Amino acid sequence: MDAAVALNPARRPVVDSLNAVLIFALAASIFWPIRDHQWLNWDDFVYIRDNPYIRLGFSSDGVRWAFSNFYLANWYPLTWLSWMVDYEVHGLDPRAFLTTNLLLHALASALLFIALNRLSGSRYRSAFVAAVFAVHPLHVESVAWASARKDVLSGVFWMLALYVYSFRVSKLRSALLVICYGLGFAAKPTLISLPFVLLLLDDWPLHRTRSKGTLESWDAERIRAVLVEKWPLFALLLLFGAIAFAAQHSEGTVQGFDALSPSMRIKNALIGFLAYVELAFLPRNLAAFYPHPGDTIPWWKAALAGATLLGITSYTVARARTRPQLAVGWLWYLVTLLPVSGLIQIGAQARADRYMYLPLIGLTLIVAWGVPELGGSGRNRRLAVGVAAIAGIAALALQTTRQIPHWRDSEAVMEHALAVTRNNHVAHAHLGGAYLVGGRSAEAIEQYEAALRISPDYLSVANNLAWLLATSREETLRDPDRAIALADLAVRLSNRSDPAILDTLAAALASQGRFGMAIETASSAISLAQRVGNAELIAGLEQRLELYRESRPYRALGD
Repeated sequence: MDAAVALNPARRPVVDSLNAVLIFALAASIFWPIRDHQWLNWDDFVYIRDNPYIRLGFSSDGVRWAFSNFYLANWYPLTWLSWMVDYEVHGLDPRAFLTTNLLLHALASALLFIALNRLSGSRYRSAFVAAVFAVHPLHVESVAWASARKDVLSGVFWMLALYVYSFRVSKLRSALLVICYGLGFAAKPTLISLPFVLLLLDDWPLHRTRSKGTLESWDAERIRAVLVEKWPLFALLLLFGAIAFAAQHSEGTVQGFDALSPSMRIKNALIGFLAYVELAFLPRNLAAFYPHPGDTIPWWKAALAGATLLGITSYTVARARTRPQLAVGWLWYLVTLLPVSGLIQIGAQARADRYMYLPLIGLTLIVAWGVPELGGSGRNRRLAVGVAAIAGIAALALQTTRQIPHWRDSEAVMEHALAVTRNNHVAHAHLGGAYLVGGRSAEAIEQYEAALRISPDYLSVANNLAWLLATSREETLRDPDRAIALADLAVRLSNRSDPAILDTLAAALASQGRFGMAIETASSAISLAQRVGNAELIAGLEQRLELYRESRPYRALGD
């Protein structure tokens, strides 16, 4: 069988179209409040609001830059271009960027229903999967955070690829698959797993790997055929995978080979696979950032998690002949989560809600096709299953409406993260930044100090706190000695390679009256800034250098 067309001979296009529209409307209505949210100081500033390249707009220069740069150790040109289009139309209005996120997520939800319905021929089970995808609280991060555009944009192309795959094999289908895969990968590299998911769909619901006349026997020749037909996708996988890895290495973002040992990464990944399952079925205490546990996970706990994963996988694979949907759903979950599981550590988090944007579909497939088969058949059973499905979707939607307000601004998102996690140095740091912008300098200092107690070598926090202690207009907040110590730490951590950090040290020295050393340090910072061509920083440094030559300290809110 070459496609799902034969699985769904009795089509009702009006009903299917109505279902798709309802799912789109469901997703849009649940996430509608995010249209009034603000930029977050967690990546939104550096990726979008203060990014000079976004201001190139959708132009030849913008397109050239998007495809040719590893900006901030990333390569997702389609995502950059989508932000440029938003800027071109709406300027730097965060509401416009978030509205685009909302619409893309709603579109992805509707496309998921359309694709699954064609692939499986099961209208209502497909609608359940798509509705869960549309309203699940784990997706709040991907939709309500402007910087997570890559999740919802790549999700649209993932769903389009599934839809294209529901048609019979042809050269046109193969070409469209390559286009969808390429565009999706250009939106987010984690779409690397798509060819493997398509192989799973070949077994179920398409049955393209099974012998003719029976669905309980695999055919080696058919398996070889579905592998061979995907060689263009695997070729793209290798190409794009190399690009993504090079991008992450360009600024040392790929940790795990130095910051975290292999044992730390393995233990965290094993625990994470089960933690994500728990969050899928019991989405509570969701946070913008989950601190990495480092080496605090005992081996017995990781071994127990590994044994549990192995047991579930063995069971589903063993039942694959007669209940292939269980194996397909579980393996979909594992395969799509593997690239972001932390085995190759990217960033400082243990896990992230946004990483479940596509893996959640696999777990929902298990529920949609596995649960209704329990307990026999009959009208009452179908009614009970339907009521339970609606109740589950409603419960998830309610939890999502409670989670969305936590993302309204920088203070809200980080205050909530601190409320539901422990030892969260990143949340303390970003909350400190939000307090500082809001004029709450004393509270900002408390948050920065808390971040440094958890992570003493936190470079950006050391630098920010040193600047605040050296330049605050509030005399009671100034602490020149502490400022110099922190600035020295930041300079060492940066290997004296960052002119902005040398600028902080110069300000700290001046605050203590050591103007000669401040002049020398500021001059070094200007030389470094000139090498990288940062005109704005150079202008500020030169202005402050003149103050130091006049034996006057710099006050950020004064002089």
